[in-house]
Amino acid sequence: MRKLKLLQQIANEGVVAVLRADTAEDVVRMAEQAIAGGIKVIEITMTVPYALKAIEQLAAIYSSTSSDPDTYAIIGVGTVLDPETARMAILSGAEFVVGPSLNPATVILCNRYRVPIMPGCMTIAEIQEALELGVDVVKLFPGNLYSPAMIKAIKGPMPQANIMPTGGVNLDNLGEWVKAGAVAVGIGSDLTAEAVKTGDYTHIAKKSAQYVEAFKAAKK
Repeated sequence: MRKLKLLQQIANEGVVAVLRADTAEDVVRMAEQAIAGGIKVIEITMTVPYALKAIEQLAAIYSSTSSDPDTYAIIGVGTVLDPETARMAILSGAEFVVGPSLNPATVILCNRYRVPIMPGCMTIAEIQEALELGVDVVKLFPGNLYSPAMIKAIKGPMPQANIMPTGGVNLDNLGEWVKAGAVAVGIGSDLTAEAVKTGDYTHIAKKSAQYVEAFKAAKK
């Protein structure tokens, strides 16, 4: 039941902040600002040095089961290439796992521990394999290679597939992706670029609020 509840929470929130940084300290600051701006689903990528330290620190503060809006957030891990990394992240507090590609062993590991897994897929064959392995949400990656029409094309033969485009989603096209049937969207560099450039991380909170509002408007 825990996994099902998490999947529903992620779908309800709709916007996933995909965060990369040069240090664990920086990515924690990014996450805090994104959460303050209203994005409650945070993906810390394993490309961040000491990423597990950042996940552990955030998981100690935020939880998907918290009734306090200030400490409610779902902390997950991204850029997971293998089951060993997935297991370490889960033990560090990650509540969901995202990969850039479909790795069956990682999916099996996450299913074993009832943790949502979102592998990256590019083709119908990969999406079918992911569904057969028990994946609930497929990450369409890289999203900037496609248009929102791709989701409608996928859902023709596979209406049961839940698709989360990541890469290339921005404020201008988010509504199109959602209306095309995306269950959620992953937002990466567009969310953090200005903050990294200026050193003012409050830009992330402001941009996060815009993304949350855009998602709500698209769902209406």
